[in-house]
Amino acid sequence: MSYRIEKDTLGNIKVDELKYWGAQTQRSIENFPIGTETMPTELIAAFAILKRSAAVVNHQFDQLEKEKMLAIQYAADKIVAGTLTEHFPLVVWQTGSGTQTNMNVNEVIAYVGNQWLESQGSKAMLHPNDDVNQSQSSNDTFPTAMHIAAVTSIEEYLFPSLEKIKKTLQKKIDDFDHIIKIGRTHLQDATPLTFSQEISGWLEMIVQSEKMIQDSYRYLRDLAIGGTAVGTGLNAHDDFGERVCQQISQYTNRLFTSAPNKFHALTSHDAIVHTHGALKGLAANMMKIANDIRWLASGPRAGIGEITIPVNEPGSSIMPGKVNPTQTEAMTMVAAQVMGNDATIGISASQGNFQLNVYKPVIIYNFLQSIQLLADSIASFDQRCMEGIQPNQTKMSQYLENSLMLVTALNPHIGYEKAATIAKKAYEENLTLKQAAVSLNLLSEQEYDHLVNPNHMTGPTDN
Repeated sequence: MSYRIEKDTLGNIKVDELKYWGAQTQRSIENFPIGTETMPTELIAAFAILKRSAAVVNHQFDQLEKEKMLAIQYAADKIVAGTLTEHFPLVVWQTGSGTQTNMNVNEVIAYVGNQWLESQGSKAMLHPNDDVNQSQSSNDTFPTAMHIAAVTSIEEYLFPSLEKIKKTLQKKIDDFDHIIKIGRTHLQDATPLTFSQEISGWLEMIVQSEKMIQDSYRYLRDLAIGGTAVGTGLNAHDDFGERVCQQISQYTNRLFTSAPNKFHALTSHDAIVHTHGALKGLAANMMKIANDIRWLASGPRAGIGEITIPVNEPGSSIMPGKVNPTQTEAMTMVAAQVMGNDATIGISASQGNFQLNVYKPVIIYNFLQSIQLLADSIASFDQRCMEGIQPNQTKMSQYLENSLMLVTALNPHIGYEKAATIAKKAYEENLTLKQAAVSLNLLSEQEYDHLVNPNHMTGPTDN
């Protein structure tokens, strides 16, 4: 491998000549050989958006030459386009402020920008600190990039997945409104409902979760940029933060605003905690929906078997013909991971000391992972499971007709205790409810048939 020599304030260091990073990135590679989790590409892209926006504002304040601004924009746009991903190798487990990742971005932009300047015949040279990081600190750029990446990921990845599965569920509601089945509470038989009513509960879970995410993630639109090292804005123009936020908003076509209190923005990540709480709520709802589906599809001959789900792959290496609810299993594992991520985020966000929280990399890594996992798993679950769900009406009718809880319809007419006596006799003597009611001389067959009708038990009782 061929090397070039890069240097920083600590001295010289060898860097692979094919890589675009500089000395500080290389030191981080060597000093943190921990794990395989690298900084998310969404965060790197957010950093690039921030750097190009800062360059524009610094130029507007006559603090950065136009050709240097253009060089930074050129390099930043290549990062956003994803063509330089291999030059961002740093792991999550580094300094808690994310300084090395900030410098990784600065160094790559300087390297690529200088190549562009040379191609333009310019003698100007970008410096990663003096030019690319001008008016900035890792302490305000990293939380700014965190929020940009979080908002972008929610809007680009998660919301489209939720929109698709909502449409699927609504179609199922429309298709299955005529099917009556038995309800279950405490894993025991309960009163009837339509299959559409059951599905409507799933749909509303997703609708409500989406609303909670929408309500919470607006706080992520406040950006820390302009606070520099400790929140005072040292070495930055008074209007730097506000102007950079305007540039970011214009570039991304998303609204971002300058955080009103930079001391809070650098040391607290309550906005991330708040939004991830809503993501955890979505995960909890998806866990419930997936579990419902695999219970209802259990069998096919020794389970509930009220629905069928798509056959996607063989389910066993030893049992021929076995089919498993694999999409629901993947969905529930994702939900468990998101709940674990929430614990990590909450603990990490509680560890701000004085003017800085130094758990930023692990916070954003877990946050973005939750979004990606939820978006991907919901899309897969919808396409490979939810869309193909079909009711087994024979099974549903069988369970409905044999349920002892149909006796609930008799409560207003003969009272709870007499109705309970009918149910108990039917259960103990293996009778139908009608047979038990008639043998106890509580109702005639005609009275029973009139009062106990599942078609009339899926809504409020008519007066």
